[in-house]
Amino acid sequence: MNHLKTILYGFAALSLLNACGRHGNPVSLNETKTVLFAEFMQEVNSFNPLLTTERDFRADHLFFGNEVVAVAEEDEMQLAGFLEAVEKMGGGMVETIPILQATAMSGGPIDSVFYKTIREAILEGIRSHPEAAGIYLSMHGAMGVQGMFDPEGDIMVAIRAITGPEFVIAVSFDLHANNTRKRAESADIIVGYHTNPHRDHFDTGYRTTELLLRTIAGEIDPVMVVNKMQLLKGGGMNIDFLKPFRKIFRTMKKMEREDGVLSISFFPVHIWIDDPELGYSTIAITDGDAELAQEKADKIADMAWAVRTVPQPEGSSPSEAIEIAREKKLARALGTVVFCDVSDAVGTGTPGESTWILEALLAQGSDLISYIPLRDEEAAQEAWGYELNDSIVIPLGGKIDTVYNKSIIFIGKITYREETGLGKTLIIQHDGIHLILSELPMAARFPHEFTDLGLKIMKADIVVVKNLFPFRYRFLAYNRKTVNVITPGLSNIRVTDLKYQYLPRPIYPLDEVDGWRKE
Repeated sequence: MNHLKTILYGFAALSLLNACGRHGNPVSLNETKTVLFAEFMQEVNSFNPLLTTERDFRADHLFFGNEVVAVAEEDEMQLAGFLEAVEKMGGGMVETIPILQATAMSGGPIDSVFYKTIREAILEGIRSHPEAAGIYLSMHGAMGVQGMFDPEGDIMVAIRAITGPEFVIAVSFDLHANNTRKRAESADIIVGYHTNPHRDHFDTGYRTTELLLRTIAGEIDPVMVVNKMQLLKGGGMNIDFLKPFRKIFRTMKKMEREDGVLSISFFPVHIWIDDPELGYSTIAITDGDAELAQEKADKIADMAWAVRTVPQPEGSSPSEAIEIAREKKLARALGTVVFCDVSDAVGTGTPGESTWILEALLAQGSDLISYIPLRDEEAAQEAWGYELNDSIVIPLGGKIDTVYNKSIIFIGKITYREETGLGKTLIIQHDGIHLILSELPMAARFPHEFTDLGLKIMKADIVVVKNLFPFRYRFLAYNRKTVNVITPGLSNIRVTDLKYQYLPRPIYPLDEVDGWRKE
């Protein structure tokens, strides 16, 4: 309970800090300025052999032109923060032109043809508006594309080649972005989330836009320093308001209140990118003071390096996790036990087809009420030929990830059958096990992903989620015990076990290095 109180206190305090951050005064402009905006977001798992395609983007967000605005305002994410910043700070002198919004669930590399289509749409939007003074780009920063490295950097370089040096490129990134030389050289402003689990999407869009507008108005001269670190450690519980990162994020916010400091960002990178520039990074932006920016970026890098040896949180095998849940009778009576499927975390880009936890539930936990999502397009299509209440015997898993995963046979009764945002979706019940079978992967970041299917979370003994961070606050109303479940899988949090081909060396913890600075 003390841990829960710490989490609740942390969210309350950080919410207040984020709310207080929206205080910029309107900028002074003598003439109307045009600002473009676009969002292109996906987080790759380079070890996932399944390509992310147009279908995956259409299942999430794929909008063009003016249709972007209504969707953005409804979502209240980065683009909504951009629009509110323009409204509050633009003084009626800023015209905004939406280009597109393309977002997809984390997954394997994006199909190169689709990537080129979106890239060209962004560039054509810029070519069509030579009068524009700048652009806001909402991106993840850990995107992957078939046959290439650093797609975000590729887009930034192409934009700069069209617009020239006076055009302002302002970019917001997820906290797990992998910053590169191309990005550092092409962008004027790069701003990252200040939270993990991420809950400041809107504020990040607002903060980035505030700097963009003040730059266009000539009120500030942003100087940006990007430090790249010989450090690769992540996938654990790197939460901004808990140790070991709490002090780092508090220091960043304190720095941003200092005179001349415009923005401080820390990026403990997404570790499942196989990239020759992979590694942590820090970014500091000041008003015309390169020396100050370097000082601040160095301090945050030093702090991150100092906690590099803090161990990752320990996990449990599926069998151990089930026994823990069985022993937690009070937790199950007052709510549910949440299993975090660490090694098949769809939120990190895995296929979502792991059968390890399901196999353990069949062997020793079928008497417990459990909800477990599993993505298997072939199996979902086969099961679709059955009717409600039909019994079915069906092979599951082992079709995409054939290295760590395996196929098992599942027998159950179909109790739900609908087309959803995940494609053909069924619930197949075996004793207390409620298997959620779908064509597309289910990360289970939100409780409604279960309740929309008619499942009552408070009635479950075990709920399996496939994301590392968002559930930790979105399931607070239901979750009475979290168990991190470790199995073979594509989102292994131990970088020593990942099969990198292009990783830069030396890098900690794979090598002995004296410090974070790259030579």
